[in-house]
Amino acid sequence: MAPRFDAIGIVVQDIARSVRFYRMLGLSFPEASTEDHLEATATGGVRVMLDSLDMVKGFMPDWVAPTGHRMGMAFLCDSPADVDATYAQIAKAGFEGKTAPWDAFWGQRYAQVLDPDGNVVDLFAPLA
Repeated sequence: MAPRFDAIGIVVQDIARSVRFYRMLGLSFPEASTEDHLEATATGGVRVMLDSLDMVKGFMPDWVAPTGHRMGMAFLCDSPADVDATYAQIAKAGFEGKTAPWDAFWGQRYAQVLDPDGNVVDLFAPLA
């Protein structure tokens, strides 16, 4: 039997701020946001895990933050209008937008925002 993809882990500097951000994208993290490790299960069953920088450095003292964007996350929105609304909601909440919503040539309404640690998060929906 082959391994199956189960989870993605994100090392974060501020768990509470990251929980606030990812909740706006539909992830349901537990209310306690002061722990060093929290998990939410996304639609489809993949877990999204937030780990504090302090915790990670506790078992990997040589860990350093990567540079560049080697990996990204994409959130499917309900409609093109929902891409715009989600982008606006995130920006209004004080998080940074990277690419304002636009109609991409590959047939999606598409936008990008940055999570509190600078990770690029895509928002998209098929165009009608």
